[in-house]
Amino acid sequence: MKTEQIMKYFKDTAYVRMGGSDAERQCADYLLNACRDLGLSAQIEEFEVEMANIQQAELWVDGESIPCKGYLCAGSSEIEAPFYYLRNTDAYSLSLCKGKIVMIDGYLGYWIYRDLLENGAVGFITYDGNANYADCDIDQRELRSYVSKGDKIPGVNINAKTAIKLIEQDAQNAKILLRQEEYTGKSQNVIADLAGEIEDRIVLTAHYDSTSLSTGAYDNMSGCVGLLGIAEYFLTCKPRYSLRFIFCGSEERGLLGSKAYVATHEEDLKKTVLNINLDMIGCTMGKFIACCTSEDKLMHYISYLSAEAGFGISAYQDVYSSDSTPFADKGIPAVSFARIAPQNTATIHNSYDTLAVMSPEQMLRDIDFIVSFTDRMACGARCPVGKEIPDNIKEKLDHYLLRKRPSKK
Repeated sequence: MKTEQIMKYFKDTAYVRMGGSDAERQCADYLLNACRDLGLSAQIEEFEVEMANIQQAELWVDGESIPCKGYLCAGSSEIEAPFYYLRNTDAYSLSLCKGKIVMIDGYLGYWIYRDLLENGAVGFITYDGNANYADCDIDQRELRSYVSKGDKIPGVNINAKTAIKLIEQDAQNAKILLRQEEYTGKSQNVIADLAGEIEDRIVLTAHYDSTSLSTGAYDNMSGCVGLLGIAEYFLTCKPRYSLRFIFCGSEERGLLGSKAYVATHEEDLKKTVLNINLDMIGCTMGKFIACCTSEDKLMHYISYLSAEAGFGISAYQDVYSSDSTPFADKGIPAVSFARIAPQNTATIHNSYDTLAVMSPEQMLRDIDFIVSFTDRMACGARCPVGKEIPDNIKEKLDHYLLRKRPSKK
């Protein structure tokens, strides 16, 4: 793959492509054709996703209208109540949520949402962005079904600078009006196959959807371009193991594409020996990492390989917040490769994730290393990674997938 082709892939897909949207489908069709142009057998597999159209979303605080975006899939309602900023999540602080519209720091995760419900909150406010940035962007967020489990209270998202002003002004009362149409839509995975000498396969994944403000060059068209580069290499060098490339839809909405794949391909998983996931590579700045959701031998192998290749890498054993996780949860050893940039040089999930933070030359270097690793795994007499997930990683998977609550520190 040449830098000109890398730039073309990035430029052709430089638009917002949220999971379940028409733009996401447009990108899926583009990747499908890109795979077929390379000579791969490829198809699209659809899966259902919850969708919503916001018709009205308004927030008033002490009678002043506040710019906001309503949470998708959080129902339709109108509520007025005292305003409360939840600074801490100790039992006493949570007890003060009762009957209030509660503003929280950060994302609305599963456990904090359950805490809000159990402590009687009637609505919620989140905020994003950066107080030091000039923009006043507001991300479009959703109340995910596995978070709400059908128990919905209205919520809105605002900009961080606005949140600070509310606290400085000692906000007392809030009102949320949320109206939306909720329905079942479609997202899709693009699946491309390259036959090897045997049926057992290695599955390579990368997601192609973006968040509402982002054109997602770094997160994660870079991973998709990486998959195309790997496929291009193996089309000239037939591997022993068959390879399956999955461009996952709706990752940003909770790994929905990879979850859908593992749920509907149980027989295929029996023949799958390894998952290699790419999520954010090729950035101009930052360090290269390999997060191994597997036996610890794999991280040592990658460390040795990187030293042999003269390619700096930090390999460790953990659960990565990406499409590798559903595979590991099904007992498939997985590794996620990424180049993690410092936040002051590249950020994700906002309007600053553009081609400007990417380096086609670094993309080539990152792809070359991943190709080298994949070649060792796919062309050996036997893939050496044990098809087992250690107990310490199983516990982390339970925490990540919300089956167990981590202990509070």
